[in-house]
Amino acid sequence: MSGEAIPVEGGANPPAPRVRGGVSAFLRLVMIEHSVFALPFAYIASLTAMYQWDRTIHWGRLLLVTVAMVGLRTFAMAANRIIDREIDARNPRTAGRELVTGAVSVKSAWTGALIAVVVFLAAAALLNPLCLALAPVAVIPMVVYPYGKRFTNFPHAILGLAQAIGPVGAWIAISGSWSWDAVILGLAVGVWIGGFDLIFGCQDVQADRAHGVKSVPARFGIPAALHGARACHAVTTALLVWYALATDAGVCFWIGLVIVAGAFLYEHTIVRPHDLSRLNRAFFSVNGFIGIALFVCALADLLVRGLTV
Repeated sequence: MSGEAIPVEGGANPPAPRVRGGVSAFLRLVMIEHSVFALPFAYIASLTAMYQWDRTIHWGRLLLVTVAMVGLRTFAMAANRIIDREIDARNPRTAGRELVTGAVSVKSAWTGALIAVVVFLAAAALLNPLCLALAPVAVIPMVVYPYGKRFTNFPHAILGLAQAIGPVGAWIAISGSWSWDAVILGLAVGVWIGGFDLIFGCQDVQADRAHGVKSVPARFGIPAALHGARACHAVTTALLVWYALATDAGVCFWIGLVIVAGAFLYEHTIVRPHDLSRLNRAFFSVNGFIGIALFVCALADLLVRGLTV
């Protein structure tokens, strides 16, 4: 299909097409600012690997990890928007997205996605051979996820798997070898993000059911999805405790875990089955805070234990 606005079937009329933009419109399309959800955990993995390696921050490698993470996430978001553009057009909440209105053409979105994945692969190649060899494995779930809602009621699990790759890849980027400690952290991140995706999906229940889009909230209802999210975040907390024990974390990291647990409790008190009015606060503000708070505490812990700048 071309990049024209896609007509909405049986819903509110779509917004009038906007004038197509350039880079800024593409960055809005991929919500570049939401990298805050993934980067803190990649940094935790990278810095912990550096601490175990020689207790020195290697800024060049950290920059390459940042480039790789942003490149892969940008590709994933662009692919998601391209693949889901017809679904987005039928949902009033997403009918204003750039590919639906024509602010960004499909061709431009694919161009941006391809540039992003090339940047990711180049950063992986500059890091070490194992990173480059495993890079295609990281790309696969990013493409599978948007299709997941077409064949399974649990696309949130695919998203979690995709996000779990980040900390594992960041650790390998530094050490050049596999680490089960990184797998624990990756699982924590994957279960955490899968859990808040359950919460986020609650706002689309009516549209998803009307158009055959699969998800836990659409199939099992909002209360079940929120219970599932609570279970996910309890498991996340347990995995982070396991990670702290596995890496001999100090007091500062444990303080961070207390903060994270408190944030989870707050998140689940402000979103209720019959009151989703504060869902965006739970999704964006609280989860953004969780990543940043734990990173700050992890960094402080590593510095106190001897990591040098």
